[in-house]
Amino acid sequence: MKIGELARAAHCSTETIRFYEKTGLLPAPERTDGNYRHYGPAHLDRLRFIRNCRGLDMTHDEIRALLAMIDHPAQDCGTINHLLDEHIAHVQVRLRELQDLRGQLIQLREQCPTEQAVGACGIVQGLNHMEATQAPLHSTHL
Repeated sequence: MKIGELARAAHCSTETIRFYEKTGLLPAPERTDGNYRHYGPAHLDRLRFIRNCRGLDMTHDEIRALLAMIDHPAQDCGTINHLLDEHIAHVQVRLRELQDLRGQLIQLREQCPTEQAVGACGIVQGLNHMEATQAPLHSTHL
């Protein structure tokens, strides 16, 4: 199939496919005599796998590690279990950060219970008087 057909089958854009090829997540396809990319069922399976991983907020490095293990199916899957455990821990950290953010936003919102002039808005005043803190890095756990 051509790149457009693969994109439709995988519900993504051709740019996404080219990006995954460029980064090495998706192997380069064969080329036709007219220099068109020609993809097979293995490309579609791998692309769906990548997209499912991205849907679970996995990083490209995590996906690359999983794909490397998939390419050696006789190996033990302990490394995969460990990778997923680390990803779960990362998600737990992000959930705590989001809960903290939610609390801050609720606290701000409570400072302006009714509509009034912007100069008297409790939210604006609260933002002006908040202690500036360094934003969390939100770094990946890899």
